[in-house]
Amino acid sequence: MSKQIKIVAVIVETPKGSTHKYDYDPSFQRFKLNKVLPAGLSFPFDFGFIPDTKGEDGDPLDVIIISEITAIQGSVVDCRIIGAIRAEQTERDGSAMENDRFLGVPEVSQLFSNVKTINDLPGEIIGQLENFFRNYNEQAEKKFSVKGRLSAAQAGRLLK
Repeated sequence: MSKQIKIVAVIVETPKGSTHKYDYDPSFQRFKLNKVLPAGLSFPFDFGFIPDTKGEDGDPLDVIIISEITAIQGSVVDCRIIGAIRAEQTERDGSAMENDRFLGVPEVSQLFSNVKTINDLPGEIIGQLENFFRNYNEQAEKKFSVKGRLSAAQAGRLLK
């Protein structure tokens, strides 16, 4: 099983609990405020990206860092990829693209130390994450459609 788990460095863009969404802006080499979330909506876990990758949307691949900690924006967290949420995002203009969310657990996590694959997580966590992204995108007049869930091995292959 350990051969299937992919360890990646994830850069935290938006810390857990934040009501503001930040994006890394390479031209400034800084984090830039992208949007303010509506009242009552906040990031359930740290949200970041895998450097030197590119998704269909042109941005680095997204990672939700499932952990008991709240990391500092800009920090690098070594995570094992335990799976992914396959998703299609429809923009305001009607164009659609894949915009998957990889799920990572920090190597140093104690609370989630036994979580090696998406199936090790309580189903409520995945359902809540899917609902968060639906609501988050709806606020931006976009649509987030879950197409499926990937195991750790499947997500690791997708990263290659």
